Amino acid sequence: MPNNLLKFRRRAFLSTALAGTTLPFLPRQAQALNASQAQALVDAAVAEVNRVIASGQSEGAMLREFERIFQTYADVPTIARSVLGPPARSASNAQLRAFTDAFQDYFAAKYGRRFREFIGGSITVNNTRAVRSFFEVITTVNLRGEAPFELRWLVSDGSGSPRFFNLIIAGVNLMISERTEIGAMLEARGGSIDALTQHLRTLA
Repeated sequence: MPNNLLKFRRRAFLSTALAGTTLPFLPRQAQALNASQAQALVDAAVAEVNRVIASGQSEGAMLREFERIFQTYADVPTIARSVLGPPARSASNAQLRAFTDAFQDYFAAKYGRRFREFIGGSITVNNTRAVRSFFEVITTVNLRGEAPFELRWLVSDGSGSPRFFNLIIAGVNLMISERTEIGAMLEARGGSIDALTQHLRTLA
């Protein structure tokens, strides 16, 4: 089993223990989004991911493709503000923009490599359901020689257009997991958002 997938499954307790935690900066109430639109967004994203993992491209080329996919389909500003947590409220606009840019590169590289672990497999879209102010689109990741597992995409149009703002991969809530990791990085740098931003740039 790929090491990254093992990490996802070993850390599944995070999503169970914190499933009821209310995170700040969740998308605003959806304006006009419906289940069909939410699923159409994920259908398009999944088609692109499947194309990339079947392409046989080099790691560098795949990561560039995944970065483009995340830029197109993810609500990166919402994810960035949420994983930064309460310090985002006191950050200046310039600090928040710089952090978001650095986080986008870090996020794309990190999860691009995770999606690369799906090479030889595929993702299929199953169904969509409304959850409070957003929609959850449930997909299945099928890997060679491994049991299938769920990949859930949380979709909202609170940013102005349909985007996914969270993923739940094999039971692990991406937003909660990243908030824990980013929080530890921030604490290690004395609470300096500028130092955290510089550090994230070294991880992309």
